[in-house]
Amino acid sequence: MEQKKWILTVVLAFMVALLPLTFIILESNQVQHLYMGELTNMILDKLGGWVSGNRDLGIDEAAQSKVIGPNLTACHPSYGRPDLLVYCCPPGFETPVPVVDFKFPDPQSSVRVRRPAHLLDESYIAKYNKALSIMKSLPYDDPRSFARQANLHCLFCTGAYEQQNSDTALSIHRTWLFFPWHRMMIYFHERIIGSLIGDDTFAFPVWTWDIPEGMMMPDFYVNRSLAFFHTQRDFSHFPPQLADLDYFADVNISRAEQLDENLAFMYNQMVSGARKTELFMGCTYKANDGYCNGPGTVESAPHNTLHTWVGSNLNPGREDMGKFYSAARDPIFYAHHANIDRLWEVWRDIHKHELDIKDPDWLNSFFYFYDENLKLVKTKVRDVLDISKLGYSYEEVDRPWLNKRPSPSVPPKLARQMLKSKENENQFQSSSNHVSSSDFRPHGRALDTSLTVKVYRSKDHLIKREKGEEETIVVHGIEVKGDAYVKFDVYVNMVDETKISPKFREFAGTFAHIPGAGEMMKKKINLKLGISELLKDLEADEDESIWVTLLPRTASCSNVIIEGIEIEYIK
Repeated sequence: MEQKKWILTVVLAFMVALLPLTFIILESNQVQHLYMGELTNMILDKLGGWVSGNRDLGIDEAAQSKVIGPNLTACHPSYGRPDLLVYCCPPGFETPVPVVDFKFPDPQSSVRVRRPAHLLDESYIAKYNKALSIMKSLPYDDPRSFARQANLHCLFCTGAYEQQNSDTALSIHRTWLFFPWHRMMIYFHERIIGSLIGDDTFAFPVWTWDIPEGMMMPDFYVNRSLAFFHTQRDFSHFPPQLADLDYFADVNISRAEQLDENLAFMYNQMVSGARKTELFMGCTYKANDGYCNGPGTVESAPHNTLHTWVGSNLNPGREDMGKFYSAARDPIFYAHHANIDRLWEVWRDIHKHELDIKDPDWLNSFFYFYDENLKLVKTKVRDVLDISKLGYSYEEVDRPWLNKRPSPSVPPKLARQMLKSKENENQFQSSSNHVSSSDFRPHGRALDTSLTVKVYRSKDHLIKREKGEEETIVVHGIEVKGDAYVKFDVYVNMVDETKISPKFREFAGTFAHIPGAGEMMKKKINLKLGISELLKDLEADEDESIWVTLLPRTASCSNVIIEGIEIEYIK
């Protein structure tokens, strides 16, 4: 025993002697070492049980933290599809490497201005093409290489990494981390691209598919002679085809009608359906609370819909863009997400930043990215909330969808009379796809055909409205089986099934789902759709109940089971 105590005394003295040197290194280089807590824990394990009262203090505190962050030394194969095991872990991930904390770029440096892709000139395209060609030529062991950059999306979106201080897989999709994580990825990718050609003003092109001039796939992405061209796309969607922001299948409509539908759809996803933070940003995702699995409006669509629209119709999961593990292999991914990032800023601007998240667990959640100097940078969500400090901006473009508030397909008074008449004549109850109960538990209900349900509102909904609470339809307990893209739409008080379009006010929103791999992303989903403005426009805001219709848009909806539909209120 005396010998063990002597050894402990010597080891502790040695550790104390090294502390000053350690602090000098940390302060001079701003370098910290990953998982020092694990190293300390290992040393204490070897020393025995004398300090057992103190040894787990740091670990306990870490375990209680709700901050999300990856354990870079805990990476494993993950499923790109249920039938496809993929390996996207970086070389040598088992060995911790030095990291630096994020620093804002020099405020005196030039601002990188991201411009709409359709406005870019030949000089810019040639410059970007050169940089992308260099990036694609870099070896895989270089984290700046295009293959390694693409695999970042695979790593963080398929559950390849585990969370720190936990064996729980990490995935940023369908959560409130969707926007900030992609901002980080684009930010570092952009700076790497610029550094490869010695241009510290280089800024990404933006595929502005939300405005009429930008709704086609940008020309230089379909030019076979350039590095932007990608074979794993749906060639039938190349220009002059307009993007379908509400995509479920190819439909034969005029360009004018497609444009109108896109703008009306954008209004719903950015304005009337996104009046509260959770509805736009996605569900609250914290460590030790489990995966929440609830996307915001824009992530569901146009984000998911356009990923699917671009991906190849010849591949089982419409790869590359149609699956999380492969999406970033397509160069257009970055222009697509530049627009997603721009729309986050637009939404914040619409609400004058009053709906910004203040939760410290969100603000302090963090990820790691290599920068243009091959340094691994620890970046927190709070670091990327002010794009002016990040040194980039977006060229201003019109927002025509702001003025595309839909009108009812049928005059509201006539619609209410028709609904009341159908109910009195038992037309709803006599049909198998019209049901009186909105709760389908315990077995759930398959969505193999359209489903109309009478849903009762809160008795004090008028009081809640006066308090500014947003009324929401919640389709809860959505279970998606299989691996096909799934889409169904939600309508309120629909009386004419020939008039089904985002152009009509009865459209409440959509469920556009790219199935993820791994058990965590198979968790049942709650779809939340804000309807306060919709109910006002339908003159149904004082009714005690509404009729909610779920309309399958893809054949894969037969593999969807829901537990019920209800109304909730978000403060």
